[in-house]
Amino acid sequence: MTARILSGKEIAKDIRKDLKAEIEELKAKHGITPGLAVVLVGEDPASQVYVRSKVKTCERLGVNSIEHRFDKDYPESDLLALIDEMNGDDSIHGILVQLPLPKHIDEEKVLIRIRPDKDVDGFHPTNVGKMLVGKPDFLPCTPHGCQQILMRSGIETEGKEVVIVGRSNIVGKPLAAILVQKAKGANATVTICHTRTKNMAEHTRRADILIVAAGVPKAVTGDMVKEGVVVIDVGVNRIGKTESGKDKLCGDVDFDTVREKAAAITPVPGGVGPMTITMLMMNTVRAAKLRIKQ
Repeated sequence: MTARILSGKEIAKDIRKDLKAEIEELKAKHGITPGLAVVLVGEDPASQVYVRSKVKTCERLGVNSIEHRFDKDYPESDLLALIDEMNGDDSIHGILVQLPLPKHIDEEKVLIRIRPDKDVDGFHPTNVGKMLVGKPDFLPCTPHGCQQILMRSGIETEGKEVVIVGRSNIVGKPLAAILVQKAKGANATVTICHTRTKNMAEHTRRADILIVAAGVPKAVTGDMVKEGVVVIDVGVNRIGKTESGKDKLCGDVDFDTVREKAAAITPVPGGVGPMTITMLMMNTVRAAKLRIKQ
């Protein structure tokens, strides 16, 4: 079996076309340009790449991008004061503080400080609660991106066995909450596996849809999946350099062995990554629209 490649890059491109039209309508009818403020503290290489991609995507879509960059010693008190300032700025519809933060900054304190109606990452407890009861304003970007890949690729989730490897607050747990909802693109039976799961392969072999966000390179191999499985690989791991000096990337799934048994699989890169940024843009546009209704 040769797996169908689920290109998040192509799906994201289609979504961005629709978003661009929505943004132009907001400007024409309401005089509103969606604004996204991104804060980066420190010099984490992956975070820097991600922030650059966000800024470029904003420019392409016509979203006003405000970027704040600080060194790793930036005080927590100053960061909280900046968030307060952005909370009160009507030109900013979405606020995103790039994680991880340096150890001297309390991430939970920072996330709670962002106004829920500007929390376009979907991490504020208010937005997490709305997600759990099935009435979200904003869904977390990476889990929502995974769901959109499945829906827009014509892959049915209703009644399917979905196994998620990873229980982070950023991907695993919110994705499980999204996929168990009584809603389109959900209605799945969900199992979460993690570092304390015994006999993980027994669970992964049962999956109709396997979503891997373990943070471990090639953690899932071909012998751990059944024939015909659909695989969403969330992981992005740097495993050295190419001959040209670029980062060599791999996912949390051993692509070469798993694709021999899978019906469909996302690549790394070009799978979930482009969807995460696009869902951030979707949330920013939604935040601007919600402001009109206030």
